[in-house]
Amino acid sequence: MNVLDLNGKAAGTAHLPKQFTEEYRPDIIKRAVLALQTHSLQHHGTKIGAGSRHNAYLSKRRHEYRSTYGRGQARCPAKTMSHAGAHFSRQGANVPQTRGGREAHPPRVEKVIIEKINDKERRKAIRSALAATAIKEIVESRNHQIAHIKEFPLIVSNDFEKISKTAEAVKVLEALGLKAELERTKEKKVRAGRGKSRGRIYRKKTGPLIIISKNNKIVNAAKNIPGIDVVEAKKLNAELLAPGTHAGRLTIITEGALKEISEKKMFM
Repeated sequence: MNVLDLNGKAAGTAHLPKQFTEEYRPDIIKRAVLALQTHSLQHHGTKIGAGSRHNAYLSKRRHEYRSTYGRGQARCPAKTMSHAGAHFSRQGANVPQTRGGREAHPPRVEKVIIEKINDKERRKAIRSALAATAIKEIVESRNHQIAHIKEFPLIVSNDFEKISKTAEAVKVLEALGLKAELERTKEKKVRAGRGKSRGRIYRKKTGPLIIISKNNKIVNAAKNIPGIDVVEAKKLNAELLAPGTHAGRLTIITEGALKEISEKKMFM
């Protein structure tokens, strides 16, 4: 495969490591991504005693004070809201089936919400997701704008890691043929539903993933470009390679990162 310089022109050749020959397994990729997503969930539950923090009592005895004998009321526990003489206005309480009662099976803090996955399966998922980045049909299925790109993934020279300005990074990405892709990732829409009031106002597009050999200036240069993620080769995971459990993310790999994956036999 061709190695591209910062102008988008061929400056050498490189071979994809063995990890890119892995069989495409969307089922294992999905399992690995979901297991990873559970680690960011926060435990939550209802307050202890919620829905039962009041005295609720209802009597059916004939001569007892505040009895509902002869009134045709249900026998469920109730709390008094108001009364006029011997007539009491009540609302159901405590029991789950009543309005104003407790929840039947509320969420509990002690619930196990973290999913686990075997290490061999996790590594296989990463290899499979890496292999998917080299298959044009799968990359196109994620709606990446890649009409002018012939080889996948894009391999660039190590000079790309030294870029320190966002404007320079954008210029290089456009030279690599990603101008239409950058326009696509600029779009954001207001989310439908309750997520708007929970800190998730906008839905944003996911763009290319940049894999580098080590923490470099490009990390700060690219973080302000919408949709783009930058990650060190050793920190790759299934969720970055397959956002939303869908593999085939458009990927840009530097020569150094490719060499590190190959020589250190990562994820094998």
